[in-house]
Amino acid sequence: MSPEEWTYLVVLLISIPIGFLFKKAGPGLKRWGAAAVGLGLTLFTCGPHTLHSLITILGTWALIQAQPCSCHALALAWTFSYLLFFRALSLLGLPTPTPFTNAVQLLLTLKLVSLASEVQDLHLAQRKEMASGFSKGPTLGLLPDVPSLMETLSYSYCYVGIMTGPFFRYRTYLDWLEQPFPGAVPSLRPLLRRAWPAPLFGLLFLLSSHLFPLEAVREDAFYARPLPARLFYMIPVFFAFRMRFYVAWIAAECGCIAAGFGAYPVAAKARAGGGPTLQCPPPSSPEKAASLEYDYETIRNIDCYGTDFCVRVRDGMRYWNMTVQWWLAQYIYKSAPARSYVLRSAWTMLLSAYWHGLHPGYYLSFLTIPLCLAAEGRLESALRGRLSAGGQKAWDWVHWFLKMRAYDYMCMGFVLLSWADTLRYWASIYFCIHFLALAALGLGLALGGGSPSRRKAASQPASLAPEKLREE
Repeated sequence: MSPEEWTYLVVLLISIPIGFLFKKAGPGLKRWGAAAVGLGLTLFTCGPHTLHSLITILGTWALIQAQPCSCHALALAWTFSYLLFFRALSLLGLPTPTPFTNAVQLLLTLKLVSLASEVQDLHLAQRKEMASGFSKGPTLGLLPDVPSLMETLSYSYCYVGIMTGPFFRYRTYLDWLEQPFPGAVPSLRPLLRRAWPAPLFGLLFLLSSHLFPLEAVREDAFYARPLPARLFYMIPVFFAFRMRFYVAWIAAECGCIAAGFGAYPVAAKARAGGGPTLQCPPPSSPEKAASLEYDYETIRNIDCYGTDFCVRVRDGMRYWNMTVQWWLAQYIYKSAPARSYVLRSAWTMLLSAYWHGLHPGYYLSFLTIPLCLAAEGRLESALRGRLSAGGQKAWDWVHWFLKMRAYDYMCMGFVLLSWADTLRYWASIYFCIHFLALAALGLGLALGGGSPSRRKAASQPASLAPEKLREE
């Protein structure tokens, strides 16, 4: 592990006991205490580069105040433009930010764009209310008022997920501050249930990254190995990549759970990133609060089983970095300048690659996803429905195997980063996933398969195991 990885791990582990301290605190202590801890961590890890996050916050707040009815698009343009400046600092002869500054900036970008969208929704709802002449009751997910500058700063620097996620909306943050009877919200037991696989994943990460180091792929000697060895190598590289993020995101979720952050009644049917989808009245007494069943779906960032054992490339994206996937779907996919599912996905993947950074490997990897989506959608709709029950089961196993190999292949671009290293590795295995996806797409088109957006969602299972096993 690099020194940066050790720092991330320490920050994540420290956030767990801090969460227990804040859980039962009042709204004021939660707001300003959590912001002070987050700002302290930012200053400690980023130093003077903390100025970048402050400039981004002040710019977004100014846009919200000036144009509340259109601040979402303006905030998206502002924060993404600042990301370009932020990543070009070395080219401009300015000090290069630390990796921690980049992590803070990435999560802050998501939060500020979401905040601007929430304010815009509030402004539009108020205008409709004024036009209709009567007042409606509280609307699910709507803010009570526009946050002040200090409230925006407290949300932006809240220590929860400040470097690793999960992403959360300002409405989720407010619900945590104003949580009725927080002592009745379970924390310890859900935390232990969530945390137990993390040590195993950590050991698997250390073992796989030691036995199959990524640096070997950059050496000339690697390309003297036989083709099967080169093909196989991407499997343990992606395995180590998954284990690393499983540990980080589980630890980040545990920090939220310790603080009771993102806890909602199960009846609210909360979604990762978005929060409740159904209105639930707050409990009126500690006894009623204690009788409710809660979950932490709002801050759930990874479904490890779903990621590994879902059948389709499409489903694999939903189970990975779930709160960020919700953000991309809500603020990028829905407003994409296209109607086709594949083209919308390509637009979303392009902006996702840009959000991650300027390394060519990001773009090579992310822009391979739409090709895989188109190929699996066309071929599945053309062939799977014609098979018997046994044939469909065999299809699902083959589909799952190819899905995992596609992600292995794309992961190499994500970790190698450079244009030369990524294309060198892909060329050494003859761009097999690209050619396989093109062949599947061509076959699907020849057989009359429909587009992915027109396929029935129920045409195949989400994973290869019963739902009960997946939950366990």
